[in-house]
Amino acid sequence: MIDSAPQPVDRDLPTDEARDLISLVRDITQREIAPKAAAEEDAGRFPRDLFTLLSESGLLGLPYDSEYGGGDQPYEVYLQVLEELAAARLTVGLGVSVHSLSCYALAHYGTKEQQVQHLPAMLGGGLLGAYCLSEPSSGSDAAGMRTKAVRDGDEWLLTGTKAWITHGGVADFYTVFARSGGEGTRGITAFLVPGDAEGLSAAVPEKKMGMKGSPTAQVHLDRVRISDDRRIGDEGQGFAIALSALDSGRLGIAACAVGVAQAALDEAVAYATAREQFGRRISDFQGMRFMLADMATQIEAGRALYLAAARLRDAGRPFAKQAAMAKLLCTDAAMKVTTDAVQVLGGYGYTADFPVERFMREAKVLQIVEGTNQIQRMVIARHLVGPDSR
Repeated sequence: MIDSAPQPVDRDLPTDEARDLISLVRDITQREIAPKAAAEEDAGRFPRDLFTLLSESGLLGLPYDSEYGGGDQPYEVYLQVLEELAAARLTVGLGVSVHSLSCYALAHYGTKEQQVQHLPAMLGGGLLGAYCLSEPSSGSDAAGMRTKAVRDGDEWLLTGTKAWITHGGVADFYTVFARSGGEGTRGITAFLVPGDAEGLSAAVPEKKMGMKGSPTAQVHLDRVRISDDRRIGDEGQGFAIALSALDSGRLGIAACAVGVAQAALDEAVAYATAREQFGRRISDFQGMRFMLADMATQIEAGRALYLAAARLRDAGRPFAKQAAMAKLLCTDAAMKVTTDAVQVLGGYGYTADFPVERFMREAKVLQIVEGTNQIQRMVIARHLVGPDSR
């Protein structure tokens, strides 16, 4: 199999510290991640050693407060780090995004005591998190969840099954949403569950078309006993916490999508400028040049949109609509760009000797996770014309 390191992107970074950070990330990706990405994905090996390295390098808590072990980085910088990681190997980039998502509830809604007790290990102590919202019968309809949280004195008993959980079975902690009372969106509460809690188990990981190195599994909770001091936020506040977290998480998915698309474009350009047919480089043919130009334009548009949304977030302004737009545009672009990259390479693009077929398989999942792109359109429309009047 052939793996080539992604070409450096000329990034718009706000500080010298941010530029040094990107240099560190590029060094790690070029030395530790990209060279063995294809082989590791083909073998389906989960790269826990890489997440340990990223934690030791201060890269697992970048957008969070340094008081608790975070990196104090604005979201526009954190997302560009994700893009670099995803360009080298999506399992790693998406894994960092999911870990950050799993820390969000405690970092933004936890008490001071909870944050002091748990966040340092979560952000910089080598731990890896998972986010448990979806269930076998409630994916896009998260409010239809059936996992129960029953109070037992100063403790809770959690029972149910979560589905499509990234890091299911390998995570050290799980941010779990469960129904503590009532129906719909009002009766859901968030909990921080240790990965070794009695009664918590994971099913055999799903067999996926891409991201084979990232375990995705159902997580079963069989009367998992959790003390009330691991409840995050107020009782019944969980759905609002989940949606707030997803606004930020969708930007992470958008950045990962741009990373995968950039890696595919780099491969396509390298091949088109080296491959000769009819006595000319295939990049000299107008049809090929136009295809590459369209691919590059989609990538730049996606990058500009996710960075604009990130800057709104960093400024404390509403960004939910722009996050949905970025997730929609960037992941659709990644699917189109990776498909075109396979076409540029022709028969070679369809083989595992080149990474573009892997990029195409990986891009597909980005249109599905953290709210399908159909859900993103619903979110955007709701911001434009209000909720459905039915």
